[in-house]
Amino acid sequence: MGCVYSRACIGEICVPRDARIKEPQTVRPNAAELVVFSPTSTNEDDENRDQIHSQLSLNPPGDPELGITRLSRVSAQFLPPDGSRTVKVPSGNFELKYSYLSQRGYYPDALDKANQDSFCIHTPFGTNPDDHFFGVFDGHGEFGAECSQFVKRKLCENLLRNNKFHVDATEACDAAYLTTNTQLHADSLDDSMSGTTAITVLVRGRTIYVANSGDSRAVIAQKRGKEIVAVDLSIDQTPFRVDEMERVKLCGARVLTLDQIEGLKNPDVQCWGTEEGDDGDPPRLWVPNGMYPGTAFTRSIGDSIAETIGVVANPEIVVLELTEDHPFFVLASDGVFEFLSSQTVVDMVAKYKDPRDACAAIVAESYRLWLQYETRTDDITVIVVHISGLSGVNCETAKPATILRPPVPQVLEATGSESPSTFSWSSRNHRARHDLSRARLRAIESSLENGQVWVPPPPSHRKTWEEEAHIERALHDHFLFRKLTDSQCHVLLDCMQRVEVQPGDIVIKQGGEGDCFYVVGSGEFEVLATQEDKNGEVPRVLQKYTAEKLSSFGELALMYNKPLQASVRAVTNGTLWALKREDFRGILMSEFSNLLSLKLLRSVDLLSRLTILQLSHVADSLSEISFSNGQALVNRNECLSALYIIQKGQVRITFDMDLLRCPSVCSLKSDNPKEDNDQQIGKELSVEKTEGSYFGEWTLLGEQIGSLSAIAVGDVTCALLTKEKFDSVVGPLTKLSQDDH
Repeated sequence: MGCVYSRACIGEICVPRDARIKEPQTVRPNAAELVVFSPTSTNEDDENRDQIHSQLSLNPPGDPELGITRLSRVSAQFLPPDGSRTVKVPSGNFELKYSYLSQRGYYPDALDKANQDSFCIHTPFGTNPDDHFFGVFDGHGEFGAECSQFVKRKLCENLLRNNKFHVDATEACDAAYLTTNTQLHADSLDDSMSGTTAITVLVRGRTIYVANSGDSRAVIAQKRGKEIVAVDLSIDQTPFRVDEMERVKLCGARVLTLDQIEGLKNPDVQCWGTEEGDDGDPPRLWVPNGMYPGTAFTRSIGDSIAETIGVVANPEIVVLELTEDHPFFVLASDGVFEFLSSQTVVDMVAKYKDPRDACAAIVAESYRLWLQYETRTDDITVIVVHISGLSGVNCETAKPATILRPPVPQVLEATGSESPSTFSWSSRNHRARHDLSRARLRAIESSLENGQVWVPPPPSHRKTWEEEAHIERALHDHFLFRKLTDSQCHVLLDCMQRVEVQPGDIVIKQGGEGDCFYVVGSGEFEVLATQEDKNGEVPRVLQKYTAEKLSSFGELALMYNKPLQASVRAVTNGTLWALKREDFRGILMSEFSNLLSLKLLRSVDLLSRLTILQLSHVADSLSEISFSNGQALVNRNECLSALYIIQKGQVRITFDMDLLRCPSVCSLKSDNPKEDNDQQIGKELSVEKTEGSYFGEWTLLGEQIGSLSAIAVGDVTCALLTKEKFDSVVGPLTKLSQDDH
């Protein structure tokens, strides 16, 4: 049985916060007597793991201090060299294989801003080898990083200390969240305008307990026939949810967007939750007579000022029985789900056998979309957990621990195979954003007006076609570059600089900060990492890179300057192709090809009245096609079917002068003297259109006017826009003209 509850009684939630809590004074066991599991992939460590499970099974389940001591000693921040780790769940006779990735956000005005996300993984959790714990915490505010770290530590301790933890995990999770919130209020850490969201998953045998406070999210995959469907295990607690919005309003909150609070939009008319109104300006919570705190979520831990208007720590908890139809689950901060839907994330994870690769792909795609739609990126954290070895189980049978007891006010029941959104939840997760933010629009507008387009550096080494082909093969289907356009790929190739190395040269150093991504062009390189051993720290060779393997390394250095986890050393003479972070970010942020497309689109008379947002949607719909010298773009006996924008080369167009009588044929008129038009009607004319010009704009109006031929002069690249694509993203051009009038 699956069930969910929320302590949503207004009177219970909005009372003043509790008095200071004193932690129980208990004697902790001697840490030296504990066997500590440091997750690596050796057989010796597998033996250590068995020793731990054996020791844990001998300890009484009511003694939490052994497990609490392990929280600080068992490594949750390190993985074996292959980037993922597998743990067993003895009672269910299945395995969990997990990995994670947390990336600091990119803020142009605060390049050194700390990563406010944190996470914890404890396998096992406490004294029971069947218990495993995963959590993601998204801090916010001036002291957001400190708040997320505080909650990451205290929440686990409070959960293990709760006397109901082993008999009723739902009650224990709820109490742990509230106790942690009270402790954060009582701490010297200023949480008046800072706090953290929390999404946690406790795996207990075949049952998982998902507790959520805020707008981070947990999703589980479910097999339905041949499809793998995303099932939300949490519903974001934001004002987009009608029930949450009404609750905080009853607590005194004003729910307004920034535009409304600043007087740019009518504060009495709801302007969010529509396709047209979502431009990165979500509804936020404000005190009755002030312009603060402005939180975009309705629940969190901390945020003592926001708590006075209904922003509470009470978690919503989902209990679910795992079955063989559940291949994996995902926890992530809203840095992932801002632009990616739950189904998109599940689809991405399903493509990879190793959760490490899935984490990298999700972070890279999230990062790319943030830079596409915003001028910054949020902190991005994701945990992917694969489930393997589960046999069939009856989902209809409820365990005693999943039955809710008073005074819980809300009880919703469903079978374990159903999504929370289908069994009486008041709403489902808000759709992922797909619109440019106001700041991004201003940046694009400024670039168009001032010509501030990022320009790639000139290549210091002219690559041969063999070298370019090798780089392309190495980057083929790489998660960082998969979504680049053809033009962006060409620019990327130009940006990659040749680096010659000698045997023994250190390319990147463990613990240092790298800013380059490398493709191995020739030679052999070895990956070294210093690891803990019984004899102390010893360097180990983890793997080797060669050109034959199409090896590449340094992906994360393109996204932020995180300390490197391993060194790369040249074994032989060799060649590397290096891509700098600033060039990669320039390709993404300035949208090199897209920005040029915007300029070209704006030069089309029929499109000149479109907004930057509309032009951006149109630019995303352009298709690119290349022609060789002498090849026909359009033949005389064919009807022109699209607007052609010439990005490279020249095109010779031959047409009857009768076309110039048509008012919508502007591109051909501009190349011909007006005084001769009346005298030359009926004659055939040939003109050449150069790079940056266009023709065929009348097709966007649905007009089929006469006939013409277009021949490539030299190599030509054109961007094509059909009426169907234009209408699908902006609407019929004739209707837009009527709306303007």
